[in-house]
Amino acid sequence: GLSGVGDLIATCQSPLSRNRTIGVYLGEGMSIEQAEAATKTTSEGVKSCAPLLELARKYSVEMPITEQVVNVIHHGKSPYEVLQAFMARSTRSETGPRERD
Repeated sequence: GLSGVGDLIATCQSPLSRNRTIGVYLGEGMSIEQAEAATKTTSEGVKSCAPLLELARKYSVEMPITEQVVNVIHHGKSPYEVLQAFMARSTRSETGPRERD
């Protein structure tokens, strides 16, 4: 609902957002360890992205953005590397029926 949209906007835009702050630090080239040390706090996105991706895979739900976030946070890929991989994906409809792999 509306409160969910507000939470999403705050998470993405507020300089007080822990998730956004971690993302800014990662974008500046810090490792996840350095970013967490700099914030001196826990970011729920860091803890939840891998289990979320695991659950999505269990139910055959594609989550390409989450997959790339996990690659940066847990597999040491750079934001530039994952952006290149993400942009190299083939385009297809996201609203119509899709074929299962």
